[in-house]
Amino acid sequence: MRAGAILLAVLAAVFLVAPHLYGNQSLLFTMMAFIVLAQGLNLLYGFTGYLPFGYVGFFGSGAYATSLLVMHTHLPVLACVVGGGLAAALIGLVLGPLLRLSGAYFSIANLAASQIIYFVVSNPNLASITGGPYGLKIEQVYNPQASYYCMLAVLLIACALAAYFRTSGFGMALRAVKQDPVSAAMAGIDVVRMRLAAWLVSAFVAGLAGGVYAWGISVFYPDAVFTLQFSVFAIVFALFGGVGTVIGPIVGASLLYTLYSVIGISTPQYFQFIYGGLIVLLVLFLPGGLLSLLQRRGIHVF
Repeated sequence: MRAGAILLAVLAAVFLVAPHLYGNQSLLFTMMAFIVLAQGLNLLYGFTGYLPFGYVGFFGSGAYATSLLVMHTHLPVLACVVGGGLAAALIGLVLGPLLRLSGAYFSIANLAASQIIYFVVSNPNLASITGGPYGLKIEQVYNPQASYYCMLAVLLIACALAAYFRTSGFGMALRAVKQDPVSAAMAGIDVVRMRLAAWLVSAFVAGLAGGVYAWGISVFYPDAVFTLQFSVFAIVFALFGGVGTVIGPIVGASLLYTLYSVIGISTPQYFQFIYGGLIVLLVLFLPGGLLSLLQRRGIHVF
């Protein structure tokens, strides 16, 4: 837990100082959003083995729920963001039966569920409620500075949860379920309840990130918050750094998103080539992520 506290302090210091050293606060804001998504996915996949291809569905749900609360209630924007996280967790509860599936079946079913949510919110017949394909505007609460600090708070929450999963008895039980659910059940662990708890926490984190992201950009279309690119990036970032750890998703998201911001926007064709090559090398030589290099040398990775 001491290592977790030090890590949170370092992250807070870095992202509080970074805007003063690097003028593009929007890029830092988006980087934090991807770190949160990678960490949130790590809470599920790294500790239960369930890989959600449709993880973006929780992110988009949080963005829409937050925006609708801002538009139709008089609640403070922070309360609306929390409402976005709770809405994503509620959707996760509804989709809880998907946890009965495993492997590729779960991943594909989760992807289909996220696409169903996307088609519902982008339906022109629901434009009076969700904005349909025309998107939503919450410019009345637009505040890039406040939303930046709020995203930093969500990032610290996500990392604190990962540290808890890493060091607590709850996290040990999750890892036992991941390795051998039958033996874990025989040892008295409620396998279904543990998986559902990790699933809901992961959904809540993504919903919070989506809510703050919607607040930060204030004007968006369904494609902007339900694009599968968010799921792909979250998965690759987490795997690149190393799942089942706290630092891995932070390292993976920071390095790869920096690479994307340098060459991926101006010359996307080169980025796709380099990105594809990195993924191939990762799968072939570092299936445990970058941090596995340290673990092979006997260095404990938090």
